[in-house]
Amino acid sequence: MTGTGEAVVFWVLGTVSVLAALGLIFARRAVYAAMCMAVIMINLGVLYLAQHADFLGVVQVFVYTGAVMMLFLFVLMMIGVDSADSTVETHRGVRVGGILLGLGLGALLCAVIGQVGTPAIVGLDAANAGGNVQGLGKLIFGPYVWVFELTSALLITAALAAMVLAHKKRLVPKVTQRVYSERRFREGHYPAGLPAPGVYARHNAVDTPALLPDGTPSELSVSPVLEARNQVAQPGQFEEIEEAITHEIEEGRAR
Repeated sequence: MTGTGEAVVFWVLGTVSVLAALGLIFARRAVYAAMCMAVIMINLGVLYLAQHADFLGVVQVFVYTGAVMMLFLFVLMMIGVDSADSTVETHRGVRVGGILLGLGLGALLCAVIGQVGTPAIVGLDAANAGGNVQGLGKLIFGPYVWVFELTSALLITAALAAMVLAHKKRLVPKVTQRVYSERRFREGHYPAGLPAPGVYARHNAVDTPALLPDGTPSELSVSPVLEARNQVAQPGQFEEIEEAITHEIEEGRAR
């Protein structure tokens, strides 16, 4: 018998899940679709916990919400949250293939669910008599094994869709090293290239600026990022070391 609290939780979370599912389907931006999917997965976990399926509820939150959503998070990081969705199809026949694949998966889902025999209702205490994990395993790999495999196919489809979202067609030709060189000579900006960093052979590092003929360090030889971080080594800090080494050499010669 369903209690009042359980019924309230079901209707509230069920309504929110349906609205989130509609948002997942009709969302025009990937970030909104990912947020709606996260809401659905969390609500399902809470519903499982309300039905005393502790293991299934925890797995729903940790595995699906924590692991599967990472896939979509990486996709959003690659395509950019603020990037506008392109309406130009970079692959021919993607829309037609997607519609046919969706109809095929829907027909397969209906056929599999129609052939699955509904087990007799024995109650939660009897179903979890050997443990919640054991009871869940008997159902998944028993009468619902084809539904479980179909869910795996849906996850693979989601992974393929994520890769399609991350694909971007190159709009301009790739700039090669030869093009960069010709552009540099054409514009006249440092045709011979920027001075290389490093003052002495033993300190040939990117954070050590090159020296100009007058002995002053060249600002063009080090990265502006290192300058902003105050990580540029000044040539003067090596003078004491050089003097000490020179003094040791002279003492060695005197002996």
